[in-house]
Amino acid sequence: MLSLPRVLVTLVAVGSILASACSGGGGILGKEYEYEEELSLYVDGTARMDLSSSLAALVALRGFDLDLNPDVEVDRDKVRAMFAGSGVDVRSVRVSRRDGRSFVHVRIDVSDIRQLSRVAPFSWSSYQFGRRGDVLEYQQVVGQSAGKTVGDVGWNGNELVAFRLHIPSVIAYHNAPCRCVQRGNILEWEQPLVERLKSVPLQVEVNMEPDSILYTTLQLFGVTIVLAALTFGVVIWRVARHGREEVGTGPQTSTRPT
Repeated sequence: MLSLPRVLVTLVAVGSILASACSGGGGILGKEYEYEEELSLYVDGTARMDLSSSLAALVALRGFDLDLNPDVEVDRDKVRAMFAGSGVDVRSVRVSRRDGRSFVHVRIDVSDIRQLSRVAPFSWSSYQFGRRGDVLEYQQVVGQSAGKTVGDVGWNGNELVAFRLHIPSVIAYHNAPCRCVQRGNILEWEQPLVERLKSVPLQVEVNMEPDSILYTTLQLFGVTIVLAALTFGVVIWRVARHGREEVGTGPQTSTRPT
């Protein structure tokens, strides 16, 4: 059975899904990013990666050969092939436009987060994930960008990139700059695009508990249901027993000798 402290920690963690621990909500809402990696990590080391990027940023940061002419339709098959690799499954490739630039949105499933750097778009990062003592430790270092010149694509120097991490369990430690957890147990590391183009390193560190919030919450609910059923059963048994006692001790008819 779960101890009371662990139950309380779990309830607090579930609460963080329902409301942001930061006032104002910060990075996900109200800002527009030129390049974003959003990683949903699971305690078994599998993951889902959602990448959203302008074609210009994908070319400049990762060095891919893509046509940046806004009048040319994006070659989705070519983009899909760029993200293909061992241990990943490309689930979808979507295209959108913003500020006169084409954006791609790619979703992939990852069988082992530690091997993601073998896939070309993510080769600029190193990934470490494993157990250390009582916690799972995740580390990612985003390193060298391609720094490829893309010409005038409408950038004004204020563009941002972001790396987000969806944590599946209670967070024991993290080094996210804002020191807060956003809605849905999300951490964010933000960097100006100009710094990323210059390959200014970005380091992600998170320690988390080895049991997922969902699993622990279901376990807690299961325990609660069992306890409720037992309590209900005891109440029914006592009511039934009390009823039998009343029947057994009911009023007796006395007979007087004549």
